[in-house]
Amino acid sequence: MELSRRTFTALTGTAALGLALAGSGGAATGPRGPRVVPTGPPPPLPQADGRRHRVTYDRHSLLVDGRRLVLWSAEVHPFRLPSPSLWRDVLQKLRAHGFTAVDVPVPWNVHSPAPGVHDFTGVRDLNRFLTVAAEERLYVVLRPGPYLGADLDAGGLPGWLTTVPGAARTDDPEYLRHAEAWLAAVNAVAVRHLYTAGGGTVLLYRLEDGRPAPAGDPAARAHRARLHARVRADLIDVPVLDGEGWPGGEGPPTAGLTAVAGGAADAWGGPLSGGEGYARVRAAHDARHERRRHLTALADRVTVHHTGIGFGGTSWGWLPGPDVYTSYDHGAVLDEGRQAAPNMAAAQQLGHLVRTVPDLARLEPDGDGPERAADGRLTVRRLTNPDTGARFFVVHNDSGEEVRAPLPGTGIEVPVTVAAGDAKLVASDLRLGHRRLAYTTAQPMLCVSTGRQDVAVFVGRKGETAQLALDCEKQPGADRADTEPAWAYDQGRLNVVSPLGVGGLSRVLVKDGDSETPLVLLFADDETALRLWTYETPAGPLVVYGPAVLRSAEVRGSTIHLTGDVTVETGVEVWGPRGIAEVTWNGEPVPTYVGRARSRVMEGLMPAVRAVALPALDGWRCRTENPESDPDFDDSAWTVADRTTSHSTTPVPEGGPVLFADDYGYHHGDVWYRGRLEDLSGIRSVALSYSTGTEGLLMAWLDGRPLGTHRMPAPDEDTVARGTWTATARFTVPGAVRTPGEHVLSVLVRPMQHAGTEPGEDAHKAARGLVAVEFAGGDRGVEWRVRGATEPERVTGPFNNGGLYGERRGWHLPDHDDRGWRVVEFPREQRRQGVTWYRTRFRLGLEPGLDASVGLTLEDDPERAYRVQIFLNGWNVGQYVNDVGPQHTFALPNGILRTRGANTLALAVLSDGTTPAGPGKVTLTLLGAARGGVPVEPVDPPGR
Repeated sequence: MELSRRTFTALTGTAALGLALAGSGGAATGPRGPRVVPTGPPPPLPQADGRRHRVTYDRHSLLVDGRRLVLWSAEVHPFRLPSPSLWRDVLQKLRAHGFTAVDVPVPWNVHSPAPGVHDFTGVRDLNRFLTVAAEERLYVVLRPGPYLGADLDAGGLPGWLTTVPGAARTDDPEYLRHAEAWLAAVNAVAVRHLYTAGGGTVLLYRLEDGRPAPAGDPAARAHRARLHARVRADLIDVPVLDGEGWPGGEGPPTAGLTAVAGGAADAWGGPLSGGEGYARVRAAHDARHERRRHLTALADRVTVHHTGIGFGGTSWGWLPGPDVYTSYDHGAVLDEGRQAAPNMAAAQQLGHLVRTVPDLARLEPDGDGPERAADGRLTVRRLTNPDTGARFFVVHNDSGEEVRAPLPGTGIEVPVTVAAGDAKLVASDLRLGHRRLAYTTAQPMLCVSTGRQDVAVFVGRKGETAQLALDCEKQPGADRADTEPAWAYDQGRLNVVSPLGVGGLSRVLVKDGDSETPLVLLFADDETALRLWTYETPAGPLVVYGPAVLRSAEVRGSTIHLTGDVTVETGVEVWGPRGIAEVTWNGEPVPTYVGRARSRVMEGLMPAVRAVALPALDGWRCRTENPESDPDFDDSAWTVADRTTSHSTTPVPEGGPVLFADDYGYHHGDVWYRGRLEDLSGIRSVALSYSTGTEGLLMAWLDGRPLGTHRMPAPDEDTVARGTWTATARFTVPGAVRTPGEHVLSVLVRPMQHAGTEPGEDAHKAARGLVAVEFAGGDRGVEWRVRGATEPERVTGPFNNGGLYGERRGWHLPDHDDRGWRVVEFPREQRRQGVTWYRTRFRLGLEPGLDASVGLTLEDDPERAYRVQIFLNGWNVGQYVNDVGPQHTFALPNGILRTRGANTLALAVLSDGTTPAGPGKVTLTLLGAARGGVPVEPVDPPGR
C-alpha cells in the first residue's frame, strides 16, 4: 500500500469513496423495448454543416440523429445589447461556461415600427445572430412570440397594435392577420438556419410566452392552433413547443423547456430587492440557490433545461415593460457588463457535466422518492441509468449548518459533506473513460478522453475534502502533481482524497493497473473551477486550466492555438490531443513543458490586466427647453386631437375628444399636449386625468406659468405587477389668468410603458397620456393638439426617442452644435419645472486588445425629485430616477461607446420644481476588464 506525505486515514477517518463519470457503453441492466435508444455518446456540437439532421424525442430526452442530447440552455436577449459585435462575446462566454444552447426571444415590437413593416437590419439583424450562434456551435431555441412577456413594453406587441381592431392573442381575424404576417417574416429568416436542414443550429421553436393557452378559453386555444399551423406552413420542421408540452403528447419529463433558475426581474424603487436592486437579487440567487434549483430539475429527470436568463442586458430607451427599470441584469450568470457573476459556478459545473457524462440523458428513479439520511438533515433523491448501471444522488441540506453524514444504500462508503442550505450531486458505479468510479463525495464536473488519456474533474465548496474510490482489480500507479492529494490502494480500490480550494487545482495521475489508458483526476473548488475549460476540436477534445475565459481552440499540426481572456496573473495548462508540442495564446507563442499530470504547462505566468484609467466628465454645457409651455409657441404642425372613437380599452370621455397618445401614432416616450381656450372667466381649477405605466408623471403650464406636477406613486409589493396606473391631477387656476381671451394649457406626460396582456384582455391597449380634462367653474371647449416622437429612426428603431423638444431638434446627437450653450459644472442645483439638457464630450484611448466594460454612474441627494434620460452618442441608454431608484449605474455598450475615440454624452433632466434638481455626481465606472475580448465594430449613431 502506498501513501502520500499525509496519511490517508487521517484525512478520511474511514474507507475512501468512489464515483464514475463520462461515457456509458455498458449493457442495459433492465428490459428495454425495441424503440428505446440506449445511452451513448452525445451528438457532436452543432454547426451549419449543410447536412440533414433528424430531431426527435422520447420520454427521456431529445434525440439528435439517434443520439441522446441533454440541452443546457440559457436565455439571451440580443435586442437588449444593441451592439452586434458583442453578441459573439456573450455567446462565446456562455459556450465556454458549459451551455449548449441559447433561448432567443425575438420581439415583434423591436422589428415592426408600422403595420406590415418587418425590419431585420443593423442591430435587429436576426440572420447575423443566428449565424454567429452556429459559428459558436450553440443550439438555438427560437421564440418569436408573437407575445413574449419578457418584461417588454406591451409584452413585445408593437405600439401600433394598440390602435388596431381585434382582440390580441385570440382567434380574431384582424389580430391573426398581423400576427401571422409577423411569424411569416421571422420564419423566412429562421428557415435558413434550421438544424434539420443543416443551414444553422435552430433546434427547437417555441410559440408565445411559453405558457399553455387557458383550458377554458376556446378563442385563445384556436389562436394558438393557428399560429402553430402558420409555423408549419412556413416549413419550420423542428419540434414546436406551444406551452402544451411536446407535440404528440410524449416528451422528456416535465415537458417543454423548464426554467429552473436564472435570477429575477426587479421593479422601480426595488420593492422586491429592499431597494438594493440587482445586487440583492444576485445575493438571493447565488451559486448555492442556483445549485439547489438545477439539481432539483435534474432529480426530476429534466433533460431539456432552460436555466433562465443567461444574459439579460439593458432595457434601453423605452423598451422595458412597466414593471422593470433600465437594467435587465436579472441576476443572470453574465451580468449587464458581460462579466461572469458568482452564480455562474453552479451553471458551469452542471453544464459541463450533462454534456460530457451521457449517463444523465436517461435516468429512472431508484426508490419511491426522497429519503432522509441517517441524521435526518440531508434529503437524498436516487436516480439510476438502466443502460449503464450508473447511480446518481441529489443531496439537499435544508439546515442552517454544514452537515457531514453517511448516505446508506448509495454505495458511498464515507460520509458526504453538504454546506448549509446547499445541494450536491454525487454518484457511484460510473464510468470514467476506461476506468470505473466506485463512488465520490465530490460532484463530478466533466470527463473527456483526449491524447490517449482520460481527464475527470471533481468540484465542491472551498474547505471540503473530496474523496473518491476507483475499482481496480490490479493495483495502479498514482502520481501527484501537487502536494495536497493523498491516496491508498486497498482490497481492489484506489482511494483518493484531496482538500478543495488549497493552492488552486489539485492533480492526480492514475496509470497502469486495469487499463493502459492513464486517468488524470483534477480537484477544484468553485473559484478554481471557473478557470477550467473544455473545448472540442476536430483533433479531439481538450481541457484548459488558467485563463478567465477560453474562447476558441484550433489544432494545426503540432501546435494548439488558443484564444481567450486574462484578468489576473495566470498560467496556461493544456490537456489535449497527442502530438501537441507548441501552444499559442491570442496569437503569441507560449513556451511550455510537459507537466507531471501529462499536460503542457506554460513556463512562467501571463501578467494581470493593467489598471484602466477612465477620464473625468467635465466641460459640461447646459440649455433649458420646453418652449411648448410658452403660449406663443407655434404648434400649427402638431396633430389635431379630434377623434371621437378609439380601440383602446380605456373609455373615451363623453363628448370626446380622444386624447390617448397611441391613437395619434405616439407610442413611446414623452408626449406634449397644447389646448387653446377662449375664456377662463370663473374657472377655479383644472382636473387632468391621465394614464401611464409605472412611474409615469404629468406636468402642466397655463399661459407659460407652471401649474404643477403629478406623479404616479412608486410601486410596493402589492402593486409591483400593476401594468397601468391612472390618476387625476387637480391644479388651481391662478386668479390673474381667469380672464376672457385666448389661453393656452400645455401638458407634458411621461407615459412610460404599455402593460402586457393575457389572451383577449387587451391590457396593452389601455390609454397612455391624457384621458380627460375637466374645468371647475364652468365647461370650456378646448382645441387640443398633440405631439410625441418623430417617425422611428432607421438605426435605432422605434424605442430610442420620445417627444421632448431637444429630441425632436437633435440635441442628443453627437454632431449637434452646442457651442452656444452655457458652460456649467457639476454638481448642479436648480429649481425648475421642465426639461434641462446637459452635454459633454469625452475621449477614451483604451489599449488594443483590452476588453473594458464601462458604465455611467449618477449619484445625488435622494430627496431631490428629478429624472434623467441618458444619451450616449445619440443612443438612449436608460432612465435614471433620482428619488426612486434603485439603479445608479448604466452600462455603456462597446460599439455604441467608442473605446478608442470621442464620445458625446447628453443628459435630459426632467424636474418637477418642488426640490433642487441635479445632476449631482456623474462619473464613468469600470464594470470589468480583460485582455482579449472580440473585435468590436462601431454602431452607427442615430440619424445615419
